[in-house]
Amino acid sequence: MSEEPLPDPVPSGASCDGQHCVTCSDEAVRVTVLRLLADGMADVETELGTERISVALVPAAVGDTVLVHAGEAIATVEE
Repeated sequence: MSEEPLPDPVPSGASCDGQHCVTCSDEAVRVTVLRLLADGMADVETELGTERISVALVPAAVGDTVLVHAGEAIATVEE
């Protein structure tokens, strides 16, 4: 088995400063973190109410705005 690191799934030069997933180009949703929960989960405020998502991939804090795609926060948004 090779010990080389796996390639980065995000294309070179890509960033998450827009509202689209850099991996699949599908639209991500901007939400606000209300509560951090155990196991990398969080309750967030959406246009439809409160939802539970994973924030395991991003350094999120209460009050942060994150982009969510398929129930997973994929980036924090700098306002």
